[in-house]
Amino acid sequence: MTIGEEQRQRESPSPVTLNDAEIVHLAQRQQQQQQHHYHQQTTHSLPEFLLSPKSHKTLLSFLHARASSPSPSAAVHEYVVSLLSLISASPQTPSIYPLLSSLLLSYTHIFPSLPHDQNSLKTINFFNTLLNYVPTKELQSVVDSILSSLGEIVNLDDAQLLDLFPRCLDIIRTAEDVERGRDYVNSVVNKMIEGEWSKGLLVKMVSIVKEFGFLDKGERKEFLGKIFMGMKNVDLQDLPWLAYQLLVLASKGFNKREVIEGIVWFFGSKMGSKMTSTVRQIEGTVLLHVNFAVKQDPSLGQEVLGLLKSDLRAFNHFMVAVLLSVSRVRRFSESSFGILKMAVFTAYRDYKIARDCKWIPDDQKEDYLQNVKVVEKSVLRAVNESNYGREHIIPSIVQFGFVLLESVEESKCKDLCISDGLLGIEELGIQMLKTLFEIHDMARNEIIDQCKFRILSLKSEQSRPIIRLLSFLIQSYPYPMLEYISHLKELLDYFTFMDNKVASNLVNALLPLTRLSRDLQDYCVLVVRKAMFRREDTVRLAATNAIIDLIMAEKQFKKDGSFSFQDSSSQASGSQQAEIPWSTGRNLFQELSGLLQRCLHQQAKVKEAVYQGLVKLVLMDPSTGGLVLDFLVPHFHRFFKEDADVQLGVSNCVKSECGTVLVEEPLDCLLSCISWILILQTRGKTDQPSDSVWTCFGFSLSQENEAGRNLSEESFSSALLKIRKLLRKGNLEEILGHSQDAGSAALHEEKRKSSALILLGIVEVVLNVIATESEKVTGTNKVELEKELIEFVDLHETLVKDARKSRQSNANKKLKTAASQKQDSIGSSNSKSIQERISFLATSSIYQFLQIALKLCTTEGCSNAAASQNNNSQSSDKTSKCSTFVHFVLVASLHHIKSSATFKKEDPLKMLVYGEIKTLGPLLLKLVFLLKSGPKVMTSQKKKEIKGKKDVEDRKELLHLALICLKEMITISLYDSCLTGLVENLLSVSELEHAGLDTERDLASCTDNQAIRNRELFLLIILKPLLSDLLSLSFFDGIEVLCDIILMIVNKLPSKLRYSHGAWVIDICKTNDIKNFHVVKSMIRLAICLNSPPTDMQVAQDMAKKMLKIIQSDNSDSLEASESFSLINLSTASAITSCILQIIEADIVDMEWATKKLKTTSLVTHKSTYLNHEGKHTSGLAFEENLYSRAKAVVEILSSFVLMSLKDSQAEHFLRLVAKFYKHLAQMSKLKIAPKGCKQILPSLQFQKLVELTCKQLTVPLYNFVAEMQQEQQENSNNKGIINKIRRENKCIPDLIFQIEDYERYLIQLSKATKINLLRHAKRSTARDFKILDPKNVVGEDVPDHEANQNNSAADENESGSDSEDNEGNESEKVSSPQPGSPLAAEDSECEAEDRSDLPNTKRLKRGMVVHDSDDEE
Repeated sequence: MTIGEEQRQRESPSPVTLNDAEIVHLAQRQQQQQQHHYHQQTTHSLPEFLLSPKSHKTLLSFLHARASSPSPSAAVHEYVVSLLSLISASPQTPSIYPLLSSLLLSYTHIFPSLPHDQNSLKTINFFNTLLNYVPTKELQSVVDSILSSLGEIVNLDDAQLLDLFPRCLDIIRTAEDVERGRDYVNSVVNKMIEGEWSKGLLVKMVSIVKEFGFLDKGERKEFLGKIFMGMKNVDLQDLPWLAYQLLVLASKGFNKREVIEGIVWFFGSKMGSKMTSTVRQIEGTVLLHVNFAVKQDPSLGQEVLGLLKSDLRAFNHFMVAVLLSVSRVRRFSESSFGILKMAVFTAYRDYKIARDCKWIPDDQKEDYLQNVKVVEKSVLRAVNESNYGREHIIPSIVQFGFVLLESVEESKCKDLCISDGLLGIEELGIQMLKTLFEIHDMARNEIIDQCKFRILSLKSEQSRPIIRLLSFLIQSYPYPMLEYISHLKELLDYFTFMDNKVASNLVNALLPLTRLSRDLQDYCVLVVRKAMFRREDTVRLAATNAIIDLIMAEKQFKKDGSFSFQDSSSQASGSQQAEIPWSTGRNLFQELSGLLQRCLHQQAKVKEAVYQGLVKLVLMDPSTGGLVLDFLVPHFHRFFKEDADVQLGVSNCVKSECGTVLVEEPLDCLLSCISWILILQTRGKTDQPSDSVWTCFGFSLSQENEAGRNLSEESFSSALLKIRKLLRKGNLEEILGHSQDAGSAALHEEKRKSSALILLGIVEVVLNVIATESEKVTGTNKVELEKELIEFVDLHETLVKDARKSRQSNANKKLKTAASQKQDSIGSSNSKSIQERISFLATSSIYQFLQIALKLCTTEGCSNAAASQNNNSQSSDKTSKCSTFVHFVLVASLHHIKSSATFKKEDPLKMLVYGEIKTLGPLLLKLVFLLKSGPKVMTSQKKKEIKGKKDVEDRKELLHLALICLKEMITISLYDSCLTGLVENLLSVSELEHAGLDTERDLASCTDNQAIRNRELFLLIILKPLLSDLLSLSFFDGIEVLCDIILMIVNKLPSKLRYSHGAWVIDICKTNDIKNFHVVKSMIRLAICLNSPPTDMQVAQDMAKKMLKIIQSDNSDSLEASESFSLINLSTASAITSCILQIIEADIVDMEWATKKLKTTSLVTHKSTYLNHEGKHTSGLAFEENLYSRAKAVVEILSSFVLMSLKDSQAEHFLRLVAKFYKHLAQMSKLKIAPKGCKQILPSLQFQKLVELTCKQLTVPLYNFVAEMQQEQQENSNNKGIINKIRRENKCIPDLIFQIEDYERYLIQLSKATKINLLRHAKRSTARDFKILDPKNVVGEDVPDHEANQNNSAADENESGSDSEDNEGNESEKVSSPQPGSPLAAEDSECEAEDRSDLPNTKRLKRGMVVHDSDDEE
């Protein structure tokens, strides 16, 4: 400014001074003028007073004065807005900038003392529109002022000034007149992140942070972390809005995965413990926000799915609800259910594998168990809370529940539910839908419709869980289910088109509802009537089972007397009760007797179902026994005729049609039914029978009626006695006699065999009757009955031999016979048909047989001792009879035990026939001890009598059978609650056999768990001494079974109790010279598997080293047998090799699963943001170290086998095993390489040791092993079998080489990333070109090729040093081949390798031309 201008300014008159009221009035008048001239452009000049810098102080004093007034909010708002409106009229005037900045700064200073309301918010918004005209340096002062007051912010209104932040920071950041503006903005952001955030500040930051477009990825991540960590202090009513704003941030450039992960982490974990209804309603609102956000931004839905897919730790109740909500979006429906199903299945599968994996510590196994429980609780909680503002996910819950039920067969985790207290897939799905049915009326119709649709459309195995769900709904909520009778009738209309098991189970599920609906019961009867006239056998069988079930259900209803349901929710309303016209005077047995008569003219399977059903009926209501016997009388007399010569028409039970033999009448099942009814009648006979049963037939009881009722009972009793007498005569030809057909003799033999099988069943029925009578008598009568039992057992064995002869004579005939499916219990005791058929012998009867067998064995031992001195010829016959009887009893026991496992617990026949089956255990064990000690007498007669050797062999066979029976019982007891006391019962035998083993008892008493203590005692007192005795007697078959039993028991013991048993077996292997192949395998497996990791691998490694001395490839120093391990010798080498390789293969399979889990853990470690804050999940380092340690042990074992001279089949098995192992090693190495953008972690010492050991002890000798195999092929090229072997190895060897090179490729990459030379022990110069030669050309080409290879070895070596295998291969060669003692050489080689990393893949291309496939050679 010039001197003249200053003078004129001093001479100009001073502006008129305005007070605050005049300023307000001026602003109002100006606003009115603007409204009046709305459509005209008008310009207003500011008063000189406002433009003068001297007036600024006065104007600010007006502001402070108004702030001190009694009502500062309106006063300050009126004054500041007036000034700002005047300024906004000509904001570009330079002289106004100082006033605007001073006003803004002063307002920020007085803001904390002002009321924070709408007036203050409008004022701040007005300031926001004029920030462009505030000088940048002044804006920095404003920002600093606001930052200094952040600590005073308590609620959301206190943070109104933060609305200025985004615009201020953006202006400062882009201003050209400010030095280091970006650095200033970054410092402000850092201060905001580092400061303490109150709940009001947090909410405000969420609303404005989306406008911070200048934030980088790291700053956004820090902001999100700060927000999620502070959300726990936010008021509940603010959480839905906050969640919605976070979802908005996800669409504004913030990381979607981090936003979703944080929301799931907060509501699933931090809020998960709050179970109040308010919290549940808030979560429901948040789910709606998520659903809406996914519809608007589909990429957000992909992130929701990807979160759970990549990290199962995110699984919680809120995550389940989120996925169910997202599934309502059509494009994500299928994938959402797939992710949820995968997560549930993975939790179960991981625990199942971890539980069975030996080398995983118990604490990690417990973690996997807890994960499964978390999954189950999360799913059920999501369903239970579905009625709190989240009704939109109900259809998704229904669909997911049925998805789980359909997938039950895929999970293969049924055993987990029994042993570990888990629900399981099936029970989880049922509980979901059952809960939904209870709490949501709107879901009931959909659930029933889905049940109907899926039962009709799915396979029989898949529909079984659906029917079970329907049964649960009917039992738990019968009255609500009455509303869906029409749906159930529609389902019954398809009865004849269903699988027979599905149809039977469906009717059985509907039975509880028939007690409330006569209409449904009548419809069921109508359906089965129609089905009985269908041509399909399976439909008639299902109809027969349905008839029996309907009759039994009616009897059960009458027996209960009243309708009792546990659930209060199942009580009927008044209208529902009026719709239940059920009559208690009905008798379905009478009404359906005509249909049952028709069943007796159907196929044999249908008749068997009728006979079993009648026994169940009498078992439920013994008063109906007379009626049932009357019903069976006419049918029975078709095959049993009383005349001068009593005739049992067994031959009439078999017929032939079109060259096929069919069993027309299962007479053995009929007699079994009759005998059981007679036994039940005897047990349940009362003086006054039930009148209700008889009045339904139209008459009352009288003496004549009672006499008539007993007539059929006496008739059947008499018939059974006559059959017993007939069979005792032993005239089998008369009973089995068939007239010789004019046709085929083979057909006649088949008929005879089928008749013999029926007669076998009849003999078993008679044996059961005699044994039942034997329980009630004593003295002489009991002795006579026992003699009769022995006679019938001899008859049984005669029939068995007859049936075998018939089968052997027709073995080469291709005759399709239905009777051949019913095989005798000796030849095929483990066949499916025998197991499913109910036993004719009750547990109590077999108990009697075992007691007799013990007496016979004891008597035989005394007679043999006497015969050895007196040379009594009768001892041979007694021994033969004893052996025959014991053999029959053991085979019957084995069939009885196996068949018991196929019957359901709720089946009435299971308790009647099988009862307390565990009582057989002690008797079987006593029999084992007797059979074990018996042959000692006979061994002294080996050189004197040939008969003695046969008796010893018979004893061995019987001992083997007895041990198999015990094994089956113990196997069932470990998984079935019905046999939980079996081991304790078996220990009672030890009181007599091993009374002096007090030391072992003291060792077993170290645990408080009674079940574990019993198992330990069972091992110490019974199994271990028994194994030692069998080894001394060379009972090899029994030893193999006993080893299986010991392994089963030890696997149920804690790790700390296994060591002593493993050491004991190792001691046996060192001192016993066993030659039997199967026993050697069993003992080696026992020695390794009884030890806990890492001892088990040390034992296997020790054995492998001793094996190497015997079958090493260089035979110069080979030994015939090991000096320290008597079991290891040249004759047992094949068995030991096979066993150890099988154990290693199982470990490699576990490693495959562990590597996949390690991959998941690695990805989560790099990507997870908020889930790592939880203390529940470990870092996975311990799991990783255990895996490397186990792999190291496997390498040490394989390093011994690679130096052995293995047989062809074992060598091929070894190569495939090693190839698979290298594949897993490659995956482990790949996982150690950090992804792009993540920090590279140095490999652990355990991993480095694993790499070093693999390179030195396995990789290098492996090439020699392969070369020797190929050399052996060339030498034996004239052998015809070598061609097939070459074809197999043509694929095996190249795959092995590829896996090795792939493993080393990742090691090279890891070496570059970590600057650690991991391949320093690898010899990369080893020739790797393996040519699979054609045997036709081997003779002519062998010598020249060999010579050429010898002459050109140096050239090949130089070429391999110069050519690059791949980008990493060249580097590996340089890195791993430094000059000795020269560390700089290795460093220079690495640098040179990096420069040459772009060379072409010449060596790999050359290898591709050398190794050919066998098909191409042909």
